[in-house]
Amino acid sequence: MAFPQNFLDELIARNDIADVVGSYVTLTRKGSNLFGLCPFHNEKTGSFSVSPDKQIYHCFGCKKGGGVINFVMEIENLSYPDAVRFLAKRANMPVPEDDRDGTEKLRRRMLELNKAAARFYYQTLQGPEGAAVQAYLDRRQIRRNIAVRFGMGAAPDSWDALLSAMTKQGFTKSELISAGLVVKNKNGGLYDKFRNRLMLPVIDVRGDVVGFGSRVLDKSEPKYMNTTETLTYSKRRVLYGLNLAKKTKRPNIILCEGNLDVVTLHQAGFDNAVASMGTALTVEQTRLLSRYTKELVLCYDNDNAGQLATARALELLNNSEFSVKVLRLPRRMVDGEAIKQDADDFIKFQGADAFERLLSGSENGIEFRMAQVSGKYDLGDDQSRIAYCAEISEVLCQLENAVEREVYTVRAAELAHITPEAMRLEVQRAFKRRMAKQRKATERRELNPAITAQPAARSIRYENLRSAMAEEGVLRLLLRDASIFPDTQPLQEADFSSPLLGRIFTVLWQQRQTGHAGSIAHLGGILTGEEMSHLTTLLQKPESTSAAAQALNDYIRIIREEKQKRDGAGVDPLAAAMDKFKDKKGYGGKRND
Repeated sequence: MAFPQNFLDELIARNDIADVVGSYVTLTRKGSNLFGLCPFHNEKTGSFSVSPDKQIYHCFGCKKGGGVINFVMEIENLSYPDAVRFLAKRANMPVPEDDRDGTEKLRRRMLELNKAAARFYYQTLQGPEGAAVQAYLDRRQIRRNIAVRFGMGAAPDSWDALLSAMTKQGFTKSELISAGLVVKNKNGGLYDKFRNRLMLPVIDVRGDVVGFGSRVLDKSEPKYMNTTETLTYSKRRVLYGLNLAKKTKRPNIILCEGNLDVVTLHQAGFDNAVASMGTALTVEQTRLLSRYTKELVLCYDNDNAGQLATARALELLNNSEFSVKVLRLPRRMVDGEAIKQDADDFIKFQGADAFERLLSGSENGIEFRMAQVSGKYDLGDDQSRIAYCAEISEVLCQLENAVEREVYTVRAAELAHITPEAMRLEVQRAFKRRMAKQRKATERRELNPAITAQPAARSIRYENLRSAMAEEGVLRLLLRDASIFPDTQPLQEADFSSPLLGRIFTVLWQQRQTGHAGSIAHLGGILTGEEMSHLTTLLQKPESTSAAAQALNDYIRIIREEKQKRDGAGVDPLAAAMDKFKDKKGYGGKRND
């Protein structure tokens, strides 16, 4: 979607990037830039930089970067047009609408449709057709006021009840298919995707119904069914119940596996519970959580799958800004057999007070991982103790805090019945092995300039490194001091070996010709997130402006020379053959042209 240039100029001017980013990230000034903890990946040492002068942000850790519109797109999980609207609302500016491709109109229409569908399911639950779902809720001991709070509904036991109701309200069949509410069979006929199910609308933190979760009322399969990926719904980017949990007064957020676990916990007074939508914890979900808490409690099921999900979440959250605890639910004895239970089961059979005690005594992440490792070995056997010490040392050597590492090293030594000194030596050896492995990997990258010079994003690749380095230099100079450029366009897009860099140059040059200063912030609607991040990365490279005019001439000369070679003009056959031989042999470095 295209917005008028003058509107974008004013929008960016009214939304200073330091102010916008500062409302999400605590920033500290260091020189001319501001630094803080990156909101897009887990870290304890701030590598996230904001440049008020350039009006850009860049993370030296995960390499994400861009202008103020890109930041809002990333942090709020919005499309470019919606990010523009978000900032316009923040600045109290009217938005000139121009939806040329219809995508945004369809997205807004789908949100309206989801809201109407949620209302239909809710009303069905209140009537005779919802009796079976209401009976199921009664069996699950879910009170009506809680069902209302979560907007629960019932999908009728009918092939086309929703389809009929929504088309009567003016929604098209195509819109119903796009929203994932209606499915087309092999003969072209349409039918409701959700039938005879408990319906759980998924509401994002802005209050929009973005999709649905559902559960069968009997033992048929699939037990759970969610909305497929749509313009409004991405399971990686949402957390069920976060729209309610974000208001909690508790100091942490409990992360569960199932939607009904969340409902039961909220009903029991734990209004800080959320659940992922049928997926393991993702980086996108941790970004969402980081806005509302810095302490997470993992409360997954106590079966093997739950333990594996806990271990994966701990790995993702390792060395992050989050303080992480693990609440391990005990197994329940039934007729002498220990069976698994989830949070919903525990609350029903043990009560809220028992869960509160578990929550207060939940162990931290390292304690959980240590228990997992020790559970694999018979520590009364010498060989098992040796194997245990080798594995646990690999876990302990990853702890950055020296005091924490010492405490758990001593604890591991006691468990293995060895001296703390022996365990410390084992941890030190593991740490040295880990550092040596990282050092070798770094050396391999640094010894191959071709790898080092390539963009971090694998979707972006340079075919001609010599030309691309010069092309990067042209962009840096254009964005830093456009006055050194001649009035006529010195390069055409076709001159660039990198289509991405050529496209960026063309857009920036067009901005210059229309009297607008070249600005990264204006590229948000043109470049993808990866492309924008790459642009901010290349801007971090040093570029002297003291001899900018000469540097520009050198860059242009190199770009033209390489263009001639690509076109087959002035190529030395022997040199070309040698270059081809070097490429096959894997030689790195720049060619001496």
